[in-house]
Amino acid sequence: MPETPPSPRTAPLHDDGRHRCPWATRDPIYVAYHDTEWGVPERDSRALYEKLILDGFQAGLSWITILRKRDAFRKAFDGFDPAKIARYNSKKIERLMQDASIVRNRAKIEGTIASARAYLEIEKAQGFSKYLWDFTGGKTIRNNFRHIGEIPAETELSREISKDLKARGFKFCGPTIVYAFMQAVGMVDDHLVDCWRHGVGKRTRKT
Repeated sequence: MPETPPSPRTAPLHDDGRHRCPWATRDPIYVAYHDTEWGVPERDSRALYEKLILDGFQAGLSWITILRKRDAFRKAFDGFDPAKIARYNSKKIERLMQDASIVRNRAKIEGTIASARAYLEIEKAQGFSKYLWDFTGGKTIRNNFRHIGEIPAETELSREISKDLKARGFKFCGPTIVYAFMQAVGMVDDHLVDCWRHGVGKRTRKT
């Protein structure tokens, strides 16, 4: 889940008459992401890989930083095509380290490559999307939290998924990162019950 301002604790009312989770603030980028992406079930394997990698890059940073750099990330990493990323060599890593438009962290860049290789193994065996969604029985886990403080940073399930991903070769996928990923891709619905997106579970057009 993106970082949350200190108050309010429940879903505040915005000028358009809709209540939104507090972390959406009033930033147009955050509002659009909250309304059209966060919590929407994602079933595309490549898109799931991209979201997991970006959540890994967020570690130690604010999510808004990643959102603002997302297009640059996509350009730098060949549209997050795992087959291409898996073939990156040392020269490519050095070029990425010189790219000021992305987060230049060598460990995370190398982790992206290792994760691409692990992804390809899973995709070949059963499909990356099926692999992930099987952890929730193919359905969204819908929570009914009323306050931001009730939402956990990690869960038993995120710890289980994290452990399995690591065993398969994924990097930067600790249980907190995995839970943020699960929220983002709709494996869990953690929109507060007063938020207009709670229970909607589908993509909408930007407002």
